[in-house]
Amino acid sequence: MYYRKPVLLVVAHGSRDPRHAATVHALVRRIRSRRPGLRVETGFLDFNIPSVQGVLESLAAEGVQDVVALPLLLTRAFHAKADIPAVLREAPARLRIRQAEVLGPSPLLLRALERRLYEAGLAPADKCSTGVVLASAGSTDPEAIAVIDDLARQWWHTGWRAVRPAFASAALPRTEDAVRELRALGCERVAVAPYVLAPGFLPDRIARGAAEADTLADVLGPAPEVVRVLLERYDAAALAPALTAVGA
Repeated sequence: MYYRKPVLLVVAHGSRDPRHAATVHALVRRIRSRRPGLRVETGFLDFNIPSVQGVLESLAAEGVQDVVALPLLLTRAFHAKADIPAVLREAPARLRIRQAEVLGPSPLLLRALERRLYEAGLAPADKCSTGVVLASAGSTDPEAIAVIDDLARQWWHTGWRAVRPAFASAALPRTEDAVRELRALGCERVAVAPYVLAPGFLPDRIARGAAEADTLADVLGPAPEVVRVLLERYDAAALAPALTAVGA
């Protein structure tokens, strides 16, 4: 069977924590409901099934020709630059695959972060007196760290008292240190906004670091803004040239 629209393959990292896969699947259900004419599949790099390679082989066996592989990542770090391209190079030769850009940065993701903070109890009127910790998983990639730093500056300019980046691993400061810095700055309240898509080991570390904060938001998960960004990335990739010699 031939599908005129490229199949969207959402590529998630995977985790031993069952909440991770459950959140990924909830996000995929939102994508399907938002665009019912689009075929959407999910593949995991590690820990969970189906694997990315297994999904690609199944699609090729069905006769699918075009696939957009979309990394479920917020920054362009090692997984987007190395792991995912390596897996895609092992795909069946008959597939034409386009790798979409990662989700971040995007103004829509800042809206999703604010949505989660308001759902956690803050109000728009609290912005001018609230310091926010933008807490990400962390990376050894300087490009990824620079993106988080820049995002924190952008978010501060929308009216928050202060915004500080923090990292659960590989970079400093940690969430708890950023919380204390905002307290010392004199913020009336301190909120922690996890810049992560799904629960797991590092998001739990962020939550522990938020113990002294007044508000801890939920992960981004299947927020409507995340769905919109994901579909924007798909649309852009679907119009781009396919990777050549995939699987050759």
